[in-house]
Amino acid sequence: MSQVTIHRIPSGQFPDSLALSEFSFQYKIPPEEWEKKLSQLKENEQWGAYVDGKLAAKLTILELHTWIQGKRWKLGGIASVATWPEYRRGGLVAGLLTNALRVMREEGQYISFLHPFQFAFYRKFGWETYTETKKYEIATALLPKLPSQPGRVVRVGEDNGLLGSIYTSFAQRYNGTLDRDEAWWTNRIFPVQQGTAAVYYNEAGEPRGYVRYQIKDRVCDIHELVYLDRESWKGLWRFIADHDSMMEKVKISAPGDDQLPFLLDNPRIKQETSPYFMARLVDAAKFIELYPFIQPPSGAVVSLELKVTDSHAAWNDGVFLIEVRADGTAKVEKREQAAGVTGRPQVECDISTLSTLLMGYQSASFLYEIERLRGNEEGISLLEALIPKRTTYLPDFF
Repeated sequence: MSQVTIHRIPSGQFPDSLALSEFSFQYKIPPEEWEKKLSQLKENEQWGAYVDGKLAAKLTILELHTWIQGKRWKLGGIASVATWPEYRRGGLVAGLLTNALRVMREEGQYISFLHPFQFAFYRKFGWETYTETKKYEIATALLPKLPSQPGRVVRVGEDNGLLGSIYTSFAQRYNGTLDRDEAWWTNRIFPVQQGTAAVYYNEAGEPRGYVRYQIKDRVCDIHELVYLDRESWKGLWRFIADHDSMMEKVKISAPGDDQLPFLLDNPRIKQETSPYFMARLVDAAKFIELYPFIQPPSGAVVSLELKVTDSHAAWNDGVFLIEVRADGTAKVEKREQAAGVTGRPQVECDISTLSTLLMGYQSASFLYEIERLRGNEEGISLLEALIPKRTTYLPDFF
């Protein structure tokens, strides 16, 4: 019988790991890029499943941070999940994911994101859709027709300090955006999304927005449009439209709640909404204790009995008594079984449902309507009242 072990991939085997990525994701690393790719791998993030001592499958747990409800969280980013074909359907990825949950919990990464090759596959392990993106294709003649704004637009270089400060203020308005560090800008943004960056400054000289874009073959691909107010939005779109002699259409992605078509003279543009990333609570109790709930209107402590099922993380599986204090902070206590207190708000769901609920992607009332969330009326209403409403968004990829 073959022996299967799961452990970190030593740096000496990084070439084997990259070779597996090349095969699984069907790309080729240019020879001149090979050493750079190897140098970007971190031994503490690389995990492999070995069969008789040979690397058979692997995944990466990226050490990231995300914004949720205006708060910065440690994030476990699952990426580069791959298996050699002769080892597929042998439970290796399941073992890697279960191990990853344990590792992330130990590291204080109580929330995890991943980009699925197949949503149904990762739902089996507790991840659930948490965000979507809108994609627009706009003919140049249909772009917003806007007057000049009081500020000015200045083209800049790869200035992650300037762009990063604007981005951070923007990102905190959403749930599920990354808190980008310097390495992310240097390794993941500028080399991948090449082109031009321009910053909008208001009359007071304050940077209030930016656009990163590339024009090629008369198509303007907007990598990112970031703005902190309506004035900067108008100023940047006016700047984009002023490239009309160079382009025939603009392509751009936006958050799921974006209303650009409504603002156009002709809103019949090509648009598509696509589910994007998935999220999973790694440690539900720890996450809830750190979660900033809406302050109870009564000003008193409110309690909720929550039953969670999680077949891949035993610490999440069970009954929890949640008390939300007057300041919106929570205390969580795991119980052996439901107390069955008459009149107490009670709800029940699996870990994937709880994940999309607390990320703010789906509401308690909708999840109850589609029978993903069960409970009494008091429990559903209380969750609806306690969870802040905030749009989910992720302009990055990993």
